[in-house]
Amino acid sequence: MNKYLIANWKCNKGIEEAQRWFDAFARVYRPVEGLTIIVAPSFISLLSLSNTLKTLGLENVSLAAQDVSPFPKGSYTGAVDADMVKSFADYVILGHSERRVYFHETKDDIAGKMSEAIDAGLIPIVCMEQPYAAYQALPLNDLDSKEMIVAFGPMDETTARTPEPPIKAAETARSLSKILHGRPVVYGGSLGPENVKNYLQIPELAGLFIGQASLDVESFLNIYEQMAKAVTNK
Repeated sequence: MNKYLIANWKCNKGIEEAQRWFDAFARVYRPVEGLTIIVAPSFISLLSLSNTLKTLGLENVSLAAQDVSPFPKGSYTGAVDADMVKSFADYVILGHSERRVYFHETKDDIAGKMSEAIDAGLIPIVCMEQPYAAYQALPLNDLDSKEMIVAFGPMDETTARTPEPPIKAAETARSLSKILHGRPVVYGGSLGPENVKNYLQIPELAGLFIGQASLDVESFLNIYEQMAKAVTNK
């Protein structure tokens, strides 16, 4: 099973700061077979970072958009459609709990975005929320997408700041893996260098979805090094 380490920068880092992060990352990063790094910067940084990755030639490192429009090209002021994104990114995050809560996205909105992303050739990283992850995962099997990553984590503010106990994360990952017929499942929820070790030992997990801790390049590299060690020792 291929492993994934996903960095979600959310609404952080302008173009110059994003460039400095990648420059620092590239000085230390060494690729490991079977471990893919996916970084999701802001929309304004996608073009410049896409060019940076080509220049640096970093193996097993890809970019993701943090969102995409549920509509195609056309009269949708402020929207960014999937065909625009695919030139700069390979993946797109869809259904994140922050989009559901703060932007009031519905399951129909997310379904529209998934359809547009898949048609454009983007690989969806579909976010699920505990305790509804298993229910939210069921419709995904009807989608015509051979490649898809499913991420799950706590839903509300009171639990999202505390990582789910590894034993519970393992149970959810096992359940989702069965429902999704072996599609890769990753976990995210207040993870940092100090607490990822136990999650790396969960065989059903295909990787980690890192938010706040990915903003600091040294913190993210620490997580990467722990994950690389776990992958190479198996």
